[in-house]
Amino acid sequence: MARSTSKSPAKKKAPARKRSAAKTASAKAQPPVLRRMLRWIVRGLFWGAVALVAWVLAYRWIDPPTTPYIWSEGSRLGGVERAWVDIDAIAPVMARSAVAAEDANFCNHWGFDVEAIREAIEEGSNRGASTISQQVVKNAFLWQGRSWPRKALEAGLTPLMETLWSKRRIIEIYLNVAEFDEGVFGVQAAAQRYFGVNASDLSASQAAALASILPNPKDRNAAGLSAALQRKAARVRDGAATILADGRAACFED
Repeated sequence: MARSTSKSPAKKKAPARKRSAAKTASAKAQPPVLRRMLRWIVRGLFWGAVALVAWVLAYRWIDPPTTPYIWSEGSRLGGVERAWVDIDAIAPVMARSAVAAEDANFCNHWGFDVEAIREAIEEGSNRGASTISQQVVKNAFLWQGRSWPRKALEAGLTPLMETLWSKRRIIEIYLNVAEFDEGVFGVQAAAQRYFGVNASDLSASQAAALASILPNPKDRNAAGLSAALQRKAARVRDGAATILADGRAACFED
């Protein structure tokens, strides 16, 4: 009697195209670690940029309660002298003196004084290259130092601030966060420290003296200027009168 030798049918293999599609679908369903990290980095950068824009916009109306530098100096010194005053409570000659000393073309640029930068490069120095707007960005939002990340943020935030704020607001915040002595911030505290008056009562000579010790006031005394600083203060006083006469103070004056 013949024995049956039939074999069970062999299992068919899935086509290569289907296997490849299945692997692709699996890869998409479970992204690699690097892809996830990149996605989170992009999201972090996006929301960080949104937060910075919101922060800058908020200071258009909200007076900065402190700054990173003021906070760090307060921690180091155990406190600082500072009292906020609106620009209407600051002698107009003080704003003009600060502009004359630090940024005579303040009303004519959008945050960067290209002409001053070009002259500084030709002279091989950074004298006069930093505008009041750049100083406000550095003082109000960033940390001190010369690192490339800080410079990059300053370069991005300066035109943003110029777009969102008025020139009058920029000079108002500048005069309230600028350092006038170790632990002394803002023109009101400086006026009281050096001359025993309020910022609204500063004379042209007193305003020029305060402006002449900017932007590096440590080891300088506005009430006892050196001979070199007296000469600078005289130039600042003349410059303040000049920018009033030629209209370069119009953007921050009533």
